[in-house]
Amino acid sequence: MTRIVYFRHRAASVAFASFLGCVPALAGDIDVVHAFVAPTEKVGSDIPLHLTVMNRAAEADALVRFRCPFANFSERVTVDKGGEGPPSKRPVQTIAVKAAGETALTPEGMHVMLLQTRQPLVAGERFSCSASFRKAGAMEVPVEVRAAN
Repeated sequence: MTRIVYFRHRAASVAFASFLGCVPALAGDIDVVHAFVAPTEKVGSDIPLHLTVMNRAAEADALVRFRCPFANFSERVTVDKGGEGPPSKRPVQTIAVKAAGETALTPEGMHVMLLQTRQPLVAGERFSCSASFRKAGAMEVPVEVRAAN
């Protein structure tokens, strides 16, 4: 991709995300948008993080770490739907981010669980969290507390 096309594409991506009411986090060819958690009154809760990773690179990447100031730990998990009984979560080392596309992290599939919240989370609050990708590196991600739509 030429530099002019690259910068125009990046500007359009940021403008579109801003139009939708969110501020994207940018690292190299990775944007993280629509990051949010549900409100909770209970301290010590385990809550799923919803977000979308947009990768403009021709190569796949991987989410290797995610940290938030309101949770003691985070865990990357996938939901196993096969076999008998209800779906179950199991930890994974990384979450794959497909090349030249979007990867949605939701509680129905691969996602990040934020464990042992340190405080009640009230709708409307915003936090700055940290994500680390294998190739794109570390970046700050704005996370909003809001109910899932």
